[in-house]
Formats: sequence, C-alpha cells, structure tokens
Amino acid sequence: MAEEVEQEPGVAAPERPGTPGARLRAAREAQGLSIQDVATRTRIAQRQLEAIERDDYAALPGIPYAVGFARAYARAIDVDEVAIAADVRNAVHNSDMGANRYEAFEPADPARVPSRMLAWTAAAIVVILVAGFAVWRTQVMTPPTTEEIAAQQTAPAPAAAKPAAGAQPAAPVVQTVVFTANDDVWLRIYDETGERLKDGLMKKGESFTLPANARNPMILTGRPQALTVTVGGKPVAPLGAPDRTISDVPVNAEALLARAAPASQVTVPVPPAAPAQPAPAPAVPAPVPVAPAAND
Repeated sequence: MAEEVEQEPGVAAPERPGTPGARLRAAREAQGLSIQDVATRTRIAQRQLEAIERDDYAALPGIPYAVGFARAYARAIDVDEVAIAADVRNAVHNSDMGANRYEAFEPADPARVPSRMLAWTAAAIVVILVAGFAVWRTQVMTPPTTEEIAAQQTAPAPAAAKPAAGAQPAAPVVQTVVFTANDDVWLRIYDETGERLKDGLMKKGESFTLPANARNPMILTGRPQALTVTVGGKPVAPLGAPDRTISDVPVNAEALLARAAPASQVTVPVPPAAPAQPAPAPAVPAPVPVAPAAND
C-alpha cells in the first residue's frame, strides 16, 4: 500500500493557477496598463475585455469571439496567446455556453480587420468606378438597336433625280472613296451580297478606303456626323442627321457625288458677262453728181 504524503503543518499549499481572465488582468496590472489601453491596442470594446477578465464568456457573442478576443488580449500584453486560447476554449467547453453555443471556427484578429467605415468607403468607390465605366462603354460601343434599323429600313427612300430631257447620261466616275473618323464611331460597310467590308469601331483619326471592286456598297452607323467622307479627295455632304441611325445608305462614288456638297463647299455660280455688241459703222455720204460743163 502506497504511503500517503502528508502535508507538513504550517506550510501553505501551493496556489492553483488562476483562470485565464485572472492571469490576463494580473499581467496587465503588472505592466501598469489600464483596460482602456488594451482596448486601444486590440480595437476590442472595453466591456468585452472586462468580460474576459471576469471569465464571463456568456457576455460575448459566441465561443469563437471569446477565444479570438482572449488571444488578441494576450498578444497585446506579451502573454502566451496559445496557452490563453487553450485555457479559454477548455473553460468555455466545460460551461453551459460551450454546450449550447459551440461554433467550429474562430474570427480573425479584430486588430487586423479593417474598420466598417473603411470597408463601406472602398465598396462605394468600386461601385462608382464600375458604373462610370459601364456608362462610357455604352455610349461609345453600343451599335444601333433593332428598332432604329427597322425604322430606317421602312422609311421611304428619296426619289432619284431624273435627267433632263435630251441630256445624255454621264459616264460612271471611278474615284476613290475614303471614310475618316472625326471621333470614335461604330460602323458597318457591306456590299449587295451582305459581305462586310468594314465592321467595328473606328478610332478617331482612323481612315478606311472603300475597295474599288465593291458591288453596291452600303453603310450602317448610329453617328453619321462622326464620319468625313471624300470622293477623289473632295468632301461630300454628311451621310445623315447627327446621332440618327442610318442603314442601307449607298456609299459608292456615283451615289456620293450625287449628294449635295457640304455648306462650306457650296459656291454661287456667277453668270457670264454678255458679249459686247460691235459699234455701228459710220455712215458714208452718197456721192454728189457733177453736171458737165457747157461748150462755148
């Protein structure tokens, strides 16, 4: 039978280690810190730190917060945070709180989590940037809608000018047609078979020369005012009204030359001066007959 060790009379029994909260409070007071100092370091509410010092874990939102707050508290005052976290976890699990409010994760260190105001500000900035980019892209890149194209196609085409009676039809003119973008503009140029000769966004300053063998080319765009069209180096009138979708508008050299020239290019013809009439010749007096002299 093993002998029992009897405690010597007059010798105090060794003190049992205190609770996690008591050890944290003792370490804080030994460093001369107030509970507010620890709250400033950890960014944890003072009432929650006081609950940890009292080991009142039921006053905290849950087990993960109790363990996480205790770790942050221990780190702020240079106490072994791993041991404190283990003791707090054991204490909570052995209490009613552990039986009823167990959660399998721990929150991040509150001292390293950005403030709520900073998070909301960053989110608002991101939303504003995304919305601005979407509006800009919509204005620049959006092609004409189906309704606008249908309206243009159903609109009656202007009647072609008939040549004057007795006039001979002019021979077809083969000249180079060049499209130049005054601003970023979306367009589509296609021939009578539907083949796309140019399709997409033209950047400001970019030019496109119509192929000479294009068969009855036509254009579709929503911003005709953003294009300068020249035939043989001479500008022609705009293809349509500003910011109005045009569709199936012929853009061969003959059709463009038949359009009116831009206002800046229109000149008023000056009628030719009437030819000067020749001056009348001076009148020549008729000869006066002379009577023959009488013989003596």
